[in-house]
Amino acid sequence: MTQRQVLESLSGLLLGMFVSILAGTVVATSLPLIISELKGDQSAYTWVVTSTLLATTVSTPLWGKFADLFNRKLLIQLSLGLFVVGSAAAGFSQDTDMLILFRVFQGLGGGGLAALSQIIMADIISPRDRGKYAGLFGAVMAVGTVGGPLLGGLVTDAFGWRWNFFIALPIAIVAIILLQSTLHLPKQPKRKVHIDYLGAILIASGVSLLLIWVSLAGSQFDWVSVQSLVMVAGSLLLLIAAVIVELKAREPIIPLGMFRNRTFTLSVVASIAVGVSMFGTSVFLAQYMQLARGATPTESGLLTIPMMAGLLISSTVFGGIISRRGKWKAIMVTGAVLTVLGSVLLGTLHYDTNLVLVGVYMAVLGAGLGMLMQNLVLVVQNSIEVKNLGVATSAVTFFRSLGGTIGVSVLGSILGTVVAQRVRENIAALAPADQLSAAKYLGSGVIPQISELPDVLKTVVESAYGTGVGFVFLCAVPLTIVTLIAVIFIPNSPLGTMNAVQLKKQSSAPAAPARDADDASDILIDVSTASVALPAVGLAHPTGSNRVVSPGEPATREGSK
Repeated sequence: MTQRQVLESLSGLLLGMFVSILAGTVVATSLPLIISELKGDQSAYTWVVTSTLLATTVSTPLWGKFADLFNRKLLIQLSLGLFVVGSAAAGFSQDTDMLILFRVFQGLGGGGLAALSQIIMADIISPRDRGKYAGLFGAVMAVGTVGGPLLGGLVTDAFGWRWNFFIALPIAIVAIILLQSTLHLPKQPKRKVHIDYLGAILIASGVSLLLIWVSLAGSQFDWVSVQSLVMVAGSLLLLIAAVIVELKAREPIIPLGMFRNRTFTLSVVASIAVGVSMFGTSVFLAQYMQLARGATPTESGLLTIPMMAGLLISSTVFGGIISRRGKWKAIMVTGAVLTVLGSVLLGTLHYDTNLVLVGVYMAVLGAGLGMLMQNLVLVVQNSIEVKNLGVATSAVTFFRSLGGTIGVSVLGSILGTVVAQRVRENIAALAPADQLSAAKYLGSGVIPQISELPDVLKTVVESAYGTGVGFVFLCAVPLTIVTLIAVIFIPNSPLGTMNAVQLKKQSSAPAAPARDADDASDILIDVSTASVALPAVGLAHPTGSNRVVSPGEPATREGSK
């Protein structure tokens, strides 16, 4: 593909990525209102987010494996189509259960878009040049993340929250058309495909059961309970069985041999914590702005701009620097340090924290994530065998989504516990009449609409959510430290200059013919002790002349250099 064709194809990939990001963020600012109107509680709020992340997480390694087996262009169009159907159906939800169901379909399509866009980019762009384009993906992610909440707030205030699920549909359709007309990939060679169905079922079941446990524990039942024991034990047994199957499968969903690659293993560890920071901030900052600061959905979107601006600027600028200089290690370590610092700063939040300081804290965290997210995928693609490009890329995305899903679930449970405790403490200090009012407005456990509360109860709820969200960010700090340690120990390998299609052609090309005598001087061999018959090979003689060593004739070490 020419440079122009690459850019045209990237436009379709970028639109597909934008659509998947928009689906997750456009409802972020309006979720408190959506859950309130659909009569949901904090558990439903968490599940609306978790269901999409769960579907994305479980499906990502499957999309990655399919990308190594089937037509990647067709796969990404299928994932876009699945996403369109899920989005349209979610807009007609009548209760939280229906909304959660169709968010699952959105997640299945989103998993394909997240993995396949990165895989296809590796097909057409070399690792050295991929930095600046990865910066574009980071920029699109930032625009989708910041534009989604803002657009969602505007649409909710003007037309109602249901339109949040419809606005991405035209963009998805345009992306499908663009990919069809501009993306040109070589056909996969025809061969007998072996799909590891048992491994796929075991992985999906084990991960799903684990995520369902962390979503329900603390709200539906205690963390230490019989239900928890059964679900954790069941998840572990399923995952152990999955490992055994993957070790024996002819074409495993996740080849476990990849974990012998130090870069891959450390990037996976770092991606888990990055997922917690990325998904957690988008969810809990929206709650902070609306429930602790009394902002409308539109205002909430505007107030989160500093974080996304930091992500947008850092991913674009530093992606270009990586492509120009070919050096990535210092940038990623700096990003990890900023992620730790940003989480610590956001851990100091209260309901009355100066909003300028809140903006600075968000910008610091956003800048750190912008230096990390796409570059973790880049270094893995640069170090992994080309035959495992799809599964390796999807594995990093998988563990990032896994970290985000578990993080949102666990942190959401912590937030619910802290908020409930603080609300009870604050209500206990009120006058008897105000306590009766609190029982009326807050007794059901449904997330309230701040604008409808009496002033005295507004302070109660805002104080509880302000303290709770700050505590949640503080709980995420240890994970960001793990990310920093992992990034420090990733080998500082130079970036390659060939894209995946070129590497595949090179690996499948027939062996080069034997060199002439004049070309043999750069080959280092030692045949002084060889006992097998060797063909006549031209070797540089110590005296400077080229002499042919006959089969079976001993050659000195010096003479064979």
